[in-house]
Amino acid sequence: MTGSVQEHAEGFLALAKNRRTVYALGNRLTLAEDEIIETIKEAVRQAPSAFNSQSSRILILLGQEHHRFWELTREQLRKIVPPENFQGTSDKIDGFAAAAGSVLFFEDQQVIKGLQEQFASYADNFPVWSEHSTGITQYAVWLALTEKGIGANLQHYNPLVDADVQRTWNIPESWLLRGHMNFGSINAPAGEKTYMDDNARFIIAR
Repeated sequence: MTGSVQEHAEGFLALAKNRRTVYALGNRLTLAEDEIIETIKEAVRQAPSAFNSQSSRILILLGQEHHRFWELTREQLRKIVPPENFQGTSDKIDGFAAAAGSVLFFEDQQVIKGLQEQFASYADNFPVWSEHSTGITQYAVWLALTEKGIGANLQHYNPLVDADVQRTWNIPESWLLRGHMNFGSINAPAGEKTYMDDNARFIIAR
């Protein structure tokens, strides 16, 4: 392995170790919004997908639009959470809303359907590979934000909020929401991360 490739690999692993779920987020980012947007877009562009399908679709919400998303989520949760338990839920939403923005990840079902029709022998696999694609894309964006010193956490209030999101931001019907990532300044570090025993996780054959 050449020196440059070795350094690149070590840089990636260091970045991967530094990526954490950060809940204490604020909106005091030093990067300009346009730079953050371009960072997210480039991470999505470079994320691999089956058959280079590029099925991931992204909605980036900043400022008041980010707050609007979490207010929509709060009101949907109000419908299903018992009143005596709602304050804790609402407090959690306040924490998410305190971030600078959010990235909503979708998978375009029209792309997946087209691939199923074009490659019928793989039809059952394309929905599975789509889930791989969104997972890789979410991780790529998370790492890209981490590299910029931006904290993030990943949430899944879909499908509870799907209809509101589609209506509010004019999202195409074929876009299926898969998750939403809050990002912002790091107000407090993440807690200690623990790892399961390697012997229970890895099998190595030589």
